[in-house]
Amino acid sequence: MKGMAERTDRIPLIVDVDTGIDDSVALLYLLARDDADVVAVLSTAGNVPTAQVAANNLAWLELCGRTDVEVAVGADGPLSTPLRTTEDTHGPQGVGYAVLPEPRLRPSERSAAEAWVALTRERPGELVGLVTGPLTNLALAIRLDPELPHRLRGLVVMGGAFDYPGNTTPVAEWNISVDPEAAAEVFAAFSDVPHERSPIVCGLNLTERIILTPEHVRRFAELAGSTPTESISADDRPGTRSTASNRVVRHVSDAVRFYFEFHRDHAQGFIAHLHDPFAAAVALDSTIARYRSATVDVETDGRITRGQTVADWHGLWGRSSNAQIAWETDEKAFLDDLITRLAGLARRIERQS
Repeated sequence: MKGMAERTDRIPLIVDVDTGIDDSVALLYLLARDDADVVAVLSTAGNVPTAQVAANNLAWLELCGRTDVEVAVGADGPLSTPLRTTEDTHGPQGVGYAVLPEPRLRPSERSAAEAWVALTRERPGELVGLVTGPLTNLALAIRLDPELPHRLRGLVVMGGAFDYPGNTTPVAEWNISVDPEAAAEVFAAFSDVPHERSPIVCGLNLTERIILTPEHVRRFAELAGSTPTESISADDRPGTRSTASNRVVRHVSDAVRFYFEFHRDHAQGFIAHLHDPFAAAVALDSTIARYRSATVDVETDGRITRGQTVADWHGLWGRSSNAQIAWETDEKAFLDDLITRLAGLARRIERQS
C-alpha cells in the first residue's frame, strides 16, 4: 500500500453524486487535485432530491471557478420504489449549515444516464466512474447501453457493508438501500468485465474508519491561512456558524459542523465519517488501499434484509468474482492528504477572488 503521492498522469472522471456533506468534500477534494480531470458531475436523488443535488453541484463548481464542468440531472428517484432522502443527516439543502451562493449556470440538457453513455462512447477505455450515491443513474445508463461497463477504464463505488453492520438498517448501507434494484443491476452488469477492471467497492467496513474531527477542521483552516482560528466544539450552541475569512473554509466548516452534530446525536461521538472523499481518493490511486475479491450481489426481496450487500468470498455461488472490496488503508495518511489538498484549494480560490 503506497502513500498519497501525486500521479504524473491525469485521470478523467465521471462523478455521480447525491450531494450530501461528504459528497461535497469529495468533490472539493477532486477539484483540489491536479491529477483529477473531472469531466462531468452527474446528479442523483439520495441525500436530497435530484434538483437540490444539481444545485449543490453547480454551486460548488462555481465557487471553485470550474464552470467548465458539465452538470447533468439524473432520475428523480429509484428504479421501482419511492425516494427516501436524509435531510436529518445532511441538512435541508444537503450541505449542513452551509449557505452556498445561488448558482448562475444551468445543468446540461442531457440526462445523467445519457451523459454516462455518450461520454464513454466518446472516450472508450479512458474514463473512471466514481459513484458516491445510489446507483440509479448508472443502472439506467446500462439499460440504455449494456456495453457501457466494457468501455469504462474503471469504476469505484461508495456503498455497501461487508461483514459489517449497516447504517440504515441493521444490514444495509444508505446508498445501496435507497435503490437496491439499481445496485443489483450494476453488479450483475459488471460480472463479465476483465478482472483487473472489476468495480472497486468502498463499504462501511472501511469508510467508517475515515473519521474527521474538529482538530482536522482547525488544521485545514490554519493551512489555508484563514482567520480567526477555526474552532468547532461539542459545547457550542447547535447551528453555530463559522466566521472564517476564507469562504471555502467557512462553507466546509458549516457543512461538517452539521455532520458532527448528527453523529453525536446518534451516539457516535462528535466526529464525521468521510465515506465519499476516501472513495474519490481510491478512484485516483487504487494503491492507497488493499482489497479482497468477491462476488457481490444485493438483496432486493428480503423482509428485513432488503438492501444488504452480500459478498461470496469463496465461490460458493459458482459465479466469477465481480468486485474488489476495499479492506485496509492508512487512515491517517489519507486524512492528512485530504486537509492539505483542501487547504491548497481554499488558498488558491481566495487569491483568485
